Amino acid sequence: MIDPVEILNPNGKGRVVLLCEHASSTIPEAYDRLGLAEKDRLSHAVWDPGAREVTLALSVALDAPAILLRVSRLVYDCNRPPDAPSAIPERSELIEVPGNQNLKQSQRDARIQSVYGPFCAAVSGVLEARNNDPVVVTIHSFTPIYYGAKRAVEIGLLHDEDSRLADAMLARKTLLSHRRVERNEPYGPGDGVTHSLRLHAQSRGLANVMIEVRNDLMRSPEDVAEITEELLTLLQPAIKEIAHLEELSWAER
Repeated sequence: MIDPVEILNPNGKGRVVLLCEHASSTIPEAYDRLGLAEKDRLSHAVWDPGAREVTLALSVALDAPAILLRVSRLVYDCNRPPDAPSAIPERSELIEVPGNQNLKQSQRDARIQSVYGPFCAAVSGVLEARNNDPVVVTIHSFTPIYYGAKRAVEIGLLHDEDSRLADAMLARKTLLSHRRVERNEPYGPGDGVTHSLRLHAQSRGLANVMIEVRNDLMRSPEDVAEITEELLTLLQPAIKEIAHLEELSWAER
């Protein structure tokens, strides 16, 4: 099996550490395409289209380390804990995943050890090597239509209990008046999508946010460049605000 983890710019000097758990559509040969129908092979069920490209662009703009998964989330979804059925889904929306059905625990354990374990170790290694207080940002995309219903939201800023960074970004959403930017949409903590934030950031007391971009807004290099600039418009001043508040907190101690 291929190395499941890609680490880019590990020595970047910026404060942000980027994660992209759904960056790849690659299903290693050993899994025989998980039995997917050909029409579903590159669907959103398999990966997050556009998320890798935006992550790479943000990494350059922010001089940020980026940790990306190199295998499909249908092999193992690293934004889910091992005990969650959705970590190795038998079905994704309307798409059946035959290769994930009726797995033995030993088969699940093998994927946990070969995919989830290395990804978590890579994230921990990067975060623990930082000389600053890193900010964790995870990048995802979502479909314009879900179970037949159109989604109006274009950019979602998701958080769990720690909403510092999301709050600071949402306070500036009028800077993107042409976009519909929402809190905890199209998913939220109740959907089980904040696992990475809780595991890698909240457990360390690090500010964090999960960014979801509707994937029809990232279909071309020009789209990716535009969305990247828009995300930076919200993210960069929000990070400065967080840093300023942290400095004030330390000064008051």
